[in-house]
Amino acid sequence: MPPIPHFIQRVIELLKRYPGIIALCGFLSGIGSFILVDRQAGLASWVAILMLVSWVWLMLENTLTGLFTRAFKREIPQPVLRYATQMIHQESLFFVLPFFFITTTWNSGQLIFTGLLAGAGLVSIIDPLYYRWLAPRRWLFLALHTLTLFAALLTALPIILHLTTAQSFKLALIAAMALSFPSLASSFPINSWRRAVALVLVTLSVGAGGWLMRSWVPPATLWLTEVAVSTEVLNRQPGESLDEVPASRIRGTGLYAYTAINAPRGLNERIYHVWQLDGKEVDRIALDIHGGRKEGYRAWTHKQNFPPNPVGKWQVRVLTEDGQVIGVLRFKVVNDAPAG
Repeated sequence: MPPIPHFIQRVIELLKRYPGIIALCGFLSGIGSFILVDRQAGLASWVAILMLVSWVWLMLENTLTGLFTRAFKREIPQPVLRYATQMIHQESLFFVLPFFFITTTWNSGQLIFTGLLAGAGLVSIIDPLYYRWLAPRRWLFLALHTLTLFAALLTALPIILHLTTAQSFKLALIAAMALSFPSLASSFPINSWRRAVALVLVTLSVGAGGWLMRSWVPPATLWLTEVAVSTEVLNRQPGESLDEVPASRIRGTGLYAYTAINAPRGLNERIYHVWQLDGKEVDRIALDIHGGRKEGYRAWTHKQNFPPNPVGKWQVRVLTEDGQVIGVLRFKVVNDAPAG
């Protein structure tokens, strides 16, 4: 077999000596793409497409390397394959993390999902953890693989195809399930019908679990740029934002929940303002938003029909159609001070 070209050996040695370079490049490309999306530049779509193409290569790695060997009579060195896999994990994770960091509602279950992504990113840049702890545990490696693919699709699909957050979540979940099945089958060979049924059930269970916990997943490309709870909105701008409101004040004029939501250009999506009193839903109002405005699409709901006794802790939860939390507005309605 012909020897490995000298320049490939040099690249491998450099990667071994400076493994953080790949992670740094991935992080910088993620920040750059986030800025481009925020400014609605078309180049962001190409960045996302490149990320998905790299994932297709990774899923078809064995087939493509076999074709390469037959065509060029040369095997791709195993160190190159290992570092290519690690690079795709790093690039993907550090591409999506800036999006999820800004869209996460940190005092909710979304903290767990974004924390898992951050932990996976940390593991991917620490070679002893990645190669000695993660890679030998095939099931854990596949779990990281599937999580990263799922997060990459959630981020890329609204940018590339202008799918809504609900559509993107469903498609990303189905794709993650479908693409993880061959990997599971290679790790746990199907040598009986019982094992085949078990693998199908495991795959479906993962998908069902992802669907039931969808409220814990931040909407990667939607985030609030401005919020206010006010008694008025004039010229598409809210009045004074209130943390406490006297009960008598809302009986006359009601209250406005004002939100400006950043979304990719071309994205049209229905969201909901869900008004809750002491944790119980009292109203759900639909809003249609359109992406493309740097400062965010300005929309508000005006609630006038309050309960007879509105005193308590209120929330206006901003949700996607599938129940993913974009953000939460909080305020209190208090009894009027007695006349002195």
